Amino acid sequence: MKEEKISQESFNLVQQELITLTEKLEEISARVQELDDLRLEIKGLKLFLGRMHPDFSGQFQDIMKKVMKK
Repeated sequence: MKEEKISQESFNLVQQELITLTEKLEEISARVQELDDLRLEIKGLKLFLGRMHPDFSGQFQDIMKKVMKK
């Protein structure tokens, strides 16, 4: 009887852990999707700025180098 109770408790704990992990994975997946959307928007803005202001491309490279150093 004790072994069955311990086994059932262990099973319930593992089941709860799986539920928690699944919820966290869904949250992370949503955040990754948001980041992918932002990446596409930034890419579109860069293309737009590059067309409207041709000197932007060269300046952007320099700006990014300065930002990445910090």
